[in-house]
Amino acid sequence: MTQKVAVLGTGKIGEALLSGMIRAGWAPADLLVTARRAERAEELRTRYGVTPVTNAEAAKTADTLILTVKPQDMAALLDELAPHTPADRLVISGAAGIPTSFFEERLAAGTPVVRVMTNTPALVDEAMSVISAGSHASEADLAHAEEIFGAVGKTLRVPESQQDACTALSGSGPAYFFYLVEAMTDAGILLGLPRDKAHDLIVQSAIGAATMLRDSGEHPVKLRENVTSPAGTTISAIRELENHGVRAALIAALEAARDRSRELASGNS
Repeated sequence: MTQKVAVLGTGKIGEALLSGMIRAGWAPADLLVTARRAERAEELRTRYGVTPVTNAEAAKTADTLILTVKPQDMAALLDELAPHTPADRLVISGAAGIPTSFFEERLAAGTPVVRVMTNTPALVDEAMSVISAGSHASEADLAHAEEIFGAVGKTLRVPESQQDACTALSGSGPAYFFYLVEAMTDAGILLGLPRDKAHDLIVQSAIGAATMLRDSGEHPVKLRENVTSPAGTTISAIRELENHGVRAALIAALEAARDRSRELASGNS
């Protein structure tokens, strides 16, 4: 890899991306990082052999800038970057809710921008990263973004108009599964199991179910029906889920997440 890539605001997701890129073949010498605290930057240098720089230095020297700061910090970062960022830099944003036009308006005319929504399974190389092109991004820019984020999981291209929905489904998605596991663990304790045993039973069931969904090619309804015997335990549980409106609650929850993503895009804190 000869292109220099800078990860700006290297928190947990930024570090996961950094380590994944190194495992995928990027040379540490070609990777730059910025961090709010000097101690954090030095920690990344020691751990990965990458080069800490300032945001301005990253803008001047890197071919690709990956912006991983929080949405509320993005405007200030762009104000800092704009005087130093040539129009041929590829800018990749990982901020929820912020459209590519926000970056294009603040950077040099013609700057290619790619918007990416990834999620926390990037920490274990099982991310789902959704990629959209700004008005100046080329096929080569999209392919480069896919190469970078493919180092920590799966990528999918969508029109930017679908990004808020993807944020609700996959960006926030891991939290819903963690919430479900938490509730099922509490149920296991109520049913008389020790917490550690309930946790192990549920986590392995989740891993097995996810693997079947990914690898079997079967529709989830078919897989559920295969577990659901007439007058059995599973249909009794599903009846209670339906009686308590769990399906409707999930749909409403995802709509709320989508709407919040839209609010972030409009600048509402």
